[in-house]
Amino acid sequence: MPSQPLIVFVGAVYPSQYSLLCSYLRSQKMADAWFMTTPGHKAKHEAQCDHLLSFQPDGKIVGPQSYYYSSKVERSARICRGVLAALKDFEKKQGRKIDLVVAHSLWGAPNWLYGEIDAAVISYIEFPSYLAHGWDAAYPPDAAQRQSDRNTEMLHFHQVLCSDLTIVPSAHARSMFPALLQDRIAVQFEGFDIEAPPHASTAPSSNKQVFTIAFSARDLSSAKGLETYVRLVDRMVREGNVSNTRFLAIGDPTAATYGYEQQWVERKYQGKVTSFRDHLLKVYPAAEVIEFPGRLPYAEFAQMLSSVDLFLYPLRYGVANWGLMEILARGGCVIGSNWGFIPELIQNDVNGLLLPDNDDSWITAIQQLRADPARRARYAQAAIETGKRYHISAVAPRYLSLFERAMAQKRAPLL
Repeated sequence: MPSQPLIVFVGAVYPSQYSLLCSYLRSQKMADAWFMTTPGHKAKHEAQCDHLLSFQPDGKIVGPQSYYYSSKVERSARICRGVLAALKDFEKKQGRKIDLVVAHSLWGAPNWLYGEIDAAVISYIEFPSYLAHGWDAAYPPDAAQRQSDRNTEMLHFHQVLCSDLTIVPSAHARSMFPALLQDRIAVQFEGFDIEAPPHASTAPSSNKQVFTIAFSARDLSSAKGLETYVRLVDRMVREGNVSNTRFLAIGDPTAATYGYEQQWVERKYQGKVTSFRDHLLKVYPAAEVIEFPGRLPYAEFAQMLSSVDLFLYPLRYGVANWGLMEILARGGCVIGSNWGFIPELIQNDVNGLLLPDNDDSWITAIQQLRADPARRARYAQAAIETGKRYHISAVAPRYLSLFERAMAQKRAPLL
């Protein structure tokens, strides 16, 4: 029997969740790991990656499907028909059975693998549905969006029941599932390959002329807390607390979000305002001092993070955030919300500060941390240590233990 398990990760997008893990397991000879994606992504990346496979979806998987209310079910079927055929073909070429398939719940769609292949199956699910995830009541979904979301929930509950193991990125995500399903779900946040800055142990200077306060997220959305950040900046400007202060909001104002604010903006302004960010600047005009660099190349983004003295992360909704880990691992000083998944990464007054949804508390904390560079340095150093715990070299063995658990479950199911 081969010493290394044969593992295939599946996702229609590359790179994505687990692509780094796949490469690391392979390079360290911990597993014979492969990543299966769509032909276009394979062609784009195969010159730099020698372990890409492809599957051909059974029809279009981007954009609307034939019936709005069952679109995710239909898209999942198109994906999984292609994945199943590709996995069987791969086994023939390898001359051995796949031991484990790790599939993204929607973009890897394992729903039709059960009982059709001998491999153990792990489903990676971020959250069961938008209904469970939450949304801002000020920008609600339509009835049709709520109703169609039930199909997402149906797909995910089926995967938890049928997979040998389900993995979610946080305990907060796991808590969104029915209690009856939670024993079948493991929590493991993704691994990263982020190097701490060489000057990380150096305390910031209290004589720095410009103090930078930033918000950073892939999408400048309600869920990530952009509205709270803009509101706080507006208040600080109006109250005159912005001497020698630079405000940054790093992220893409046009990116797809986990909420419904963009459709609200489109309906309210009939195309005269293009983004949620622009709407907020109309509501909080003093916040126009904020710089919005937009979507940046990764190297430029990392460099910009290093220029920030204090990050505000007033999360509203979310189950995990890779951007927050990027900030912590690079030695960022963070004030974050004291709910959701954030307390799983930030320990209050150790590697950051956790606060309730109260503007007075945030303003006071900003002023105190600005005046206390030694405290900011202490948080930053502890944040770097947090980042090290989630480096891919530390996380990969934990994943391998979960993978072994799933394969054991496949061999001898627990009643």
